[in-house]
Order: sequence, then structure tokens, then C-alpha cells
Amino acid sequence: MNQAAVHAYLIELQNRLVAELERIEGRSFRRDHWQRNEGGGGESCIIEDGAVFERGGVNFSRVQGERLPPSASAARPELAGRAFEAMGVSLVLHPRNPYVPTVHMNIRFLLAIKPQSEPIWWFGGGMDMTPYYGFEEDARHFHSVCRRALAAFGADFYPRFKSACDEYFYLKHRGEPRGIGGIFFDDLNESGFDSCFELARSVGDHFLPAYLPIIERRKGFPYGERERDFQAYRRGRYVEFNLVYDRGTLFGLQSAGRAESILMSLPPLVKWRYDWKPDPSSPEGRLYRDFLRARDWLGE
Repeated sequence: MNQAAVHAYLIELQNRLVAELERIEGRSFRRDHWQRNEGGGGESCIIEDGAVFERGGVNFSRVQGERLPPSASAARPELAGRAFEAMGVSLVLHPRNPYVPTVHMNIRFLLAIKPQSEPIWWFGGGMDMTPYYGFEEDARHFHSVCRRALAAFGADFYPRFKSACDEYFYLKHRGEPRGIGGIFFDDLNESGFDSCFELARSVGDHFLPAYLPIIERRKGFPYGERERDFQAYRRGRYVEFNLVYDRGTLFGLQSAGRAESILMSLPPLVKWRYDWKPDPSSPEGRLYRDFLRARDWLGE
């Protein structure tokens, strides 16, 4: 196990992502260094009110604590009460143009520590995409790069992680997925540290090839108030998921993390309406009919 190598990779990944996003936006991200009282800290790289990104963040954190937060041990009660170290990079981009999807990616490494016991480690992460107006070629491209990221590790990894993503990013109270999914994994330690670290790196390294071509295709599409209004409405679902279900958000808040950095995932402008449904024949209705359901994007 090589924590220093994980730390170095995550810092390099954050810098690489920010540099490429700054190139697209044409201006610099704000960089905020912060420290946590209980131990550790991080750097938040934030853009707001950009021409391409209405809000975006690429955050790195490495924190320690005396007790693992409940969100991290809910599925593994044998870890409750252990000290912990957690490090990761988390990215969320909310584009201005409604034809460009919102996207999320993160890579994380956790260590649960108990005196006189072997530390327990695992990796987690993935990427998923949330369109407002659906394009099948974009969905197929995103999923094809996700599959490519996992191909070297076995043919079963993409279907496993795709299914886990569909299951995780699902708003149970709405009965609908957050978007078109992607890949998601947690508690990954099944084949040794080196193999798991290599897989996590591959996911991180494939984010830009998965998302940048979609930005380039869609960022110049003309739009009006109707599209912006629907984007704001659908962003409400994003907020609901992050505040009700997202384990990363819960982990950060339960571990007394920096709220500004944790909640950078929320979009700047959001709307809710009472019991609203789009016309099924409209472009907005097509999102619900053709995209907000589990699909085998690469097998159809």
C-alpha cells in the first residue's frame, strides 16, 4: 500500500483537469487552500459565472479523523469507531448552455485504522452525466469511454460498475434516475492495492476524453428562456440527490469538512414547480421518455 503515490496522483489529476477546463473557459479558476481542525485539508478550484461553466469545481482533500463517519460505515458496520484517513478528487461541472450536460467525477481512497489491527483500505469513484436535452450519440460516447477505462481489468467490470451507477444515482422518492449514469464503484480492494490503484487511475484519466468532445459539440448550440427554465427545473433533481442521498456529501458534512467545498456541487440557479410534467411529445418530454431510464447504451 502506497499512500504517497495515491496523494501524488490525485494532485496531478486535479491540476490536469483544471488546466484543461481553464483552456475551455478561457479564464482561471479560483484556488482556495483550506485546513481542517481535526486534521488535514485540501484545495478547492472553483469557477463561477463563466461563459461555458456557470459553476464548476475540482476539489482535492486529504483528511484524518478519530472516528469514521456513519455514512462510510453504514454498509460495513465492522468499521464503525475506527480512525480514518480519506483523500480524493471530486469534480462537478454545471454548464451554462442547457444542451451541455452536467457532469460529475470522483476518485477517492479511504483507510480505516484500529490499533493492533491491519488497516483496511479501499478505493471508490466513477463518473456520471446528467443531460437536460438528450443526444444519443453523446450518451453512447460517454459510456463507450467508461467501458474503455475498465477494459484492461476484465470484461465484467463495465457492466458491473454501470449497473452500480444506475442503482446509486437514482432518486427513490421521484422514481427516476438522476441522468444517463456512467460507472460507479465503492469498497474496491478485491485484487490487491496495485491493481485497484491502476483501475482508479484509469477512471480518472478517462474523464476528459469522455466529456470534452460533448462540450465541444454542444456549447455553441443556440438556446432561449425555455431551455434555461427547463435546465433550472431539472437541476432541482440534482440538488435533491446530493442533499438526500449522496454519500460523499454526507461523509463530508458528518466529518466536519469544509461546507463551501462540499456544497460546490450544487448549481447556482435552480427552480422547483409543483407537480409539473412536460408535454410527452416535446423535447423536454423526450428526456424523460428516452433518457431517464436504465438503458444498455452500448448494446442497443
